[in-house]
Amino acid sequence: MQQTWNSERRLTAIGRAALSVPARQALADRQLVPERTILDYGCGRGGDVRSLDRLDCRITGWDPYYQPETKLEQADVVLLTYVLNVIEDPAERRHTLMQAWQLANTVLIASARLTWEKSKVRGEEFSDGLLTSRQTFQHLFGASELRNYVEEITGTRCVSAAPGIVYAFKDDTARLSYLAHRIVPDAEWLASKDTASAITALVDHVERRGRPPRVEEMPRAVAELLAHLKPSELKRLIRDSADPEKTAEGGKRTTLNTLLFLAVELFNGRGPFNSLPFSVQLDVRAFFSSYKEACQRSDRLLLKLRDNTYVRGAMNASAVGKLTPTALYVHRRAIDHMPTILRLYEHCASIAAGRPQEWTIAKLKHQGRGVSWLDYPEFDKDPHPRLLSSYHVDLQTLETSHMSYANSANRPLLHRKHEFLTPDDPDVPRYRRLTESELRAGLYEHPHLIGTENGWEAELNRCGRTLRGHRLVRRLQS
Repeated sequence: MQQTWNSERRLTAIGRAALSVPARQALADRQLVPERTILDYGCGRGGDVRSLDRLDCRITGWDPYYQPETKLEQADVVLLTYVLNVIEDPAERRHTLMQAWQLANTVLIASARLTWEKSKVRGEEFSDGLLTSRQTFQHLFGASELRNYVEEITGTRCVSAAPGIVYAFKDDTARLSYLAHRIVPDAEWLASKDTASAITALVDHVERRGRPPRVEEMPRAVAELLAHLKPSELKRLIRDSADPEKTAEGGKRTTLNTLLFLAVELFNGRGPFNSLPFSVQLDVRAFFSSYKEACQRSDRLLLKLRDNTYVRGAMNASAVGKLTPTALYVHRRAIDHMPTILRLYEHCASIAAGRPQEWTIAKLKHQGRGVSWLDYPEFDKDPHPRLLSSYHVDLQTLETSHMSYANSANRPLLHRKHEFLTPDDPDVPRYRRLTESELRAGLYEHPHLIGTENGWEAELNRCGRTLRGHRLVRRLQS
């Protein structure tokens, strides 16, 4: 299986001290689990193989230069990590992707460097990319280009896990399980050591989910501790112990989550009822008259996403986020508290283009359809955090763009941090006190001046103020 390469591809393989970004994403998304076999196809020096092996993953690596002796066999998961970038022959690039797809039983995870990294690659134009002075080749993909490319070659609809990382699933069950993991919160169970604590965990689950669980949904420890109780006894315990208001609220939340899941599923291709994750099937049976009714309601929800008036009304009614004349800005800690239509809006964008791993605030446009994920890495520490990067997807064209402010001398910054969070967020009182003191000092009298570092510093000087953490103090006269 040795291939003749025209560029020095082996030189692009770096030694990794930690998991690659695509491997970390797949691990977080529960695609790399101990019960699945994994093949790292084009593994280079094998850094991901060694790291995942230490995490009890059943993984092998193949590389035409570093590990050509590995026998290529099918695996549940195939990793194709930054391989497509380094192949200078478009026909061979397509062939390599198809080979990786044919080796995958469950999912192919294809990743590539993106066009916004062009400043890091120096070279001369060659074929459809760049040839460096070391004779290595790089074809940089647009985020939407990568997804379209993988879909074209594999003939299946793909999901963008993050910018530059695409999942192509072999069957609906695996794809829907992944979508459910992203959208429907996992059932968290309280620790159980005896029958009393197991009953407490059961009641807690009922109040949060809005329905009793099936035995198959319970952790093994809980199921074993409750196995001696008859179904009628469990029903009585739930009836006598669960708070009716909390249970009703949990049922409402689960109903909305199910509608959200089914709407996103349609956006990416809806499967039959029996392909849904088991817990979602039970949610449908508990809160809808039929799967057909649930799908019809989710379809209406998806249609409302096209209605500017409805979306703007939802933004006005939202209990979280900062609404401006053009968009709603919401912190990631508050994102699940938006109205369901707005959660659908953000989820559709993330499925289409991939939500970046590092982001702080989501910006949802209310005219046209576009979502930006903004990264303010010092949001919790800096009273006026600086913008590091922005990743935007236009939902009408599915085109993406990325902007880095890492080297900017005058970065955009945030004010009124409490407005981006839920009202009950523990940091809100501290952030609100700062905003109120800044208002009293006159710092917001010229809002058009304070959106960047230089303008904000000038206003602080004008008002004779400086910041010490999240406290505004008078500036000492020199």
